[in-house]
Amino acid sequence: MKKYIPNLITLLNVFCGCVATVFAASNQLEMAALYVFLGIFFDFFDGLAARVLNVQSELGVQLDSLADMITSGLVPGIVMFQLLNMANFGSWSEGGSAYSFMSLMDYIPLFGFLITLGSAYRLAKFNIDENQVSSFVGLPTPANALLILSLALILQYHDNDTLNGIILNTWFLVFMTILSTYLLNANIPLFALKFKTWSFKDNAVRYIFIIISAVLLLTLRVLAVPVIIVFYVGASLVSNLSEKS
Repeated sequence: MKKYIPNLITLLNVFCGCVATVFAASNQLEMAALYVFLGIFFDFFDGLAARVLNVQSELGVQLDSLADMITSGLVPGIVMFQLLNMANFGSWSEGGSAYSFMSLMDYIPLFGFLITLGSAYRLAKFNIDENQVSSFVGLPTPANALLILSLALILQYHDNDTLNGIILNTWFLVFMTILSTYLLNANIPLFALKFKTWSFKDNAVRYIFIIISAVLLLTLRVLAVPVIIVFYVGASLVSNLSEKS
């Protein structure tokens, strides 16, 4: 029976993604973020469970990507769609008027689904890429989902006029959509938070990243998320350069 445990955990990720999709489509972005966080939690532990129980399988790999497509691919696309609606129409309740498609601006929110398309392409590449076992090439979809969801949570929890003005700028959101889609599929090697041993020497970058991320979360709260993503990419680039030298 133990071979089914990792797949059950993965299916919990699917369930969280489905619930998050419902909340995101209803403009309840805080609840959508909560279920995405839960889904990412299950996404981390399904692989860990498979390794601990020594029951890795091709089915598990495929199921994991399908789960990520919902939780970390579809949901952030809907969230960006809603943010672009908010930027264009001024309030969540008026977002429904965007669906008339009577003008060019009415189509702009649909641009948010470029994130979903980019996520699908990245996950398909990941499934056939044998080089992404202990590291990643391009930003993982869960990290990208956190980046997009953090924009909505910053609006919710920081309530800063300057930040609100930046985030609810249509062209800033379009830029973030393009940037996140690029990072998903960029040829940039990024370290994975997978520990083969607990040695600090072998995992120095991982330990330093976790400690700094924890400090940033305690001090900056939700605002720390985009900072951590930038730090993650930067730390990976520095680590790659040091390994080559």
